[in-house]
Amino acid sequence: MPAESHPETHIALPTFETLLLAYDGPVATVTLNRPQVLNALNFQVFSDLERIFTILAADPTVRAILLTGAGEKAFAAGADIKELALTDDASGERLALRGQGIFAAIETCGKPVIACINGFALGGGCELALACTLRIASETARLGQPEVKLGLIPGYGGSQRLPRLVGPSAALRLILTADMIPASEALRIGLVDEVVPAAALLDTARTLALKIAAQAPLAVAASMEAVRQGADLTLGEALALEARVFGRLSATDDKHEGVNAFLEKRSAIFVGK
Repeated sequence: MPAESHPETHIALPTFETLLLAYDGPVATVTLNRPQVLNALNFQVFSDLERIFTILAADPTVRAILLTGAGEKAFAAGADIKELALTDDASGERLALRGQGIFAAIETCGKPVIACINGFALGGGCELALACTLRIASETARLGQPEVKLGLIPGYGGSQRLPRLVGPSAALRLILTADMIPASEALRIGLVDEVVPAAALLDTARTLALKIAAQAPLAVAASMEAVRQGADLTLGEALALEARVFGRLSATDDKHEGVNAFLEKRSAIFVGK
């Protein structure tokens, strides 16, 4: 289906077969649009995600992104099982590497991406949520990594991002049992950041996105960069990284605007420079 039109302030977009796009000021909402198959992730979905996040990452008017699934039943129910059935060792590895690469691009796009989990987020769908910056779930959400039921492991980053987020034990319990847990349990273990009524999911996420979008965009991107990269460094290396990023931001127009606005007791106007 075609992307929704929007004023010329945003980059003109091609059409997407499996996604919908909407703008609300500085916030873009990307919706997986295959509700008839619970928004399962097939080859075309991956291609569309790759294209749309490349474009949104380059659009300076977009400062935050919401990612959700069409319908009330699913965020994304996982990989397309028919496609998985055709894989062997070589093609399976290629499939995993492709999914990992696209999810990494989402994780590192420089804009905060908020997963709005409405219903099932299973397998690749859960891994897609893990690649997002933040995760808000509806009370009806159900999350899990059931790949062992298929004789597989999570292949799109789940075996690595999940333990980094919730700890090795909680991650292994979820992966090894193939359990599907409710939103309340996902919140308890730290898999999601907030649980809200289904009717309030997008409004809650949009309010959060607009709050982030009001901040200095270079500082927002740099904060995500420092946290992400620092997680794999020693404390000393991570502190050195923090200092470098702090120094880089100190020379930006936005830093001068933010400091001057504070001293002049006015709202800052950030332009991302």
